[in-house]
Amino acid sequence: MRIVVMCIIVALMGTPATAWAYSWGFPKSQNGIAPSLTREPFAHVLDKTVYVGHTDPATLYLTFDNGYEAGYTGRILDTLRKKRVPALFFVTGQFVRDQPMLLQRITNEGHTLGNHSWSHPDMTTRGAQAQKEEYERLRSAVAAVTGKNEMLFVRPPRGLFTENVLDTAIEAGYVPVFWSVAYKDWLIDDQRGADIAHLQIMSQLHPGAIILLHAVSRDNCDALERIIDDARARGYRFGALTDVFFSGPS
Repeated sequence: MRIVVMCIIVALMGTPATAWAYSWGFPKSQNGIAPSLTREPFAHVLDKTVYVGHTDPATLYLTFDNGYEAGYTGRILDTLRKKRVPALFFVTGQFVRDQPMLLQRITNEGHTLGNHSWSHPDMTTRGAQAQKEEYERLRSAVAAVTGKNEMLFVRPPRGLFTENVLDTAIEAGYVPVFWSVAYKDWLIDDQRGADIAHLQIMSQLHPGAIILLHAVSRDNCDALERIIDDARARGYRFGALTDVFFSGPS
């Protein structure tokens, strides 16, 4: 056992810090206070990411990961249109290939498309060139459907990253976007009802929150209108992440 432990330590000592792999995760926010990430092992790369937005005025940012379609994106878009809320949709190759009409609708209705890679791999296991090829294949496929050639935001699949992964995305012209509010919502066989989704999100809200929701979740779809209404009742507004980089919150 001692020999095995020593071998692991030696292996880690020989690994450049920029290649250490991390999973984007931290204690959930409470009482309207943004989570503190200063003690997380990836704190030294926070300046290479975006995980909160404008806090004055208190703004929330909805982001959806669309790896594939489970029948709820259309209803989500209906709610966003009804409530006049912008969102950022991170799409993969499967979604682009299988759902061109929904993809076009997302852009037609004023939402932003983000790059979630073509095949949703663990980017920490891919070299820089392979990572860029994943992003470029997705971007080109989106452009072929929507006519929009530029994508600003990227979200590393599964929230797995290294400093090199972030650097590669930045070199490719993207802003890496993570989140400050999320819950375990992506298991389609473990949906627990809209009340649970509502409670999970509302209990974590804080000014500037970037909220991660998976569009395959029935619970998210069913709870979304109530989340929006109740957040506004608390004094929050909803903005687009493009505003953070260009014109201020909407």
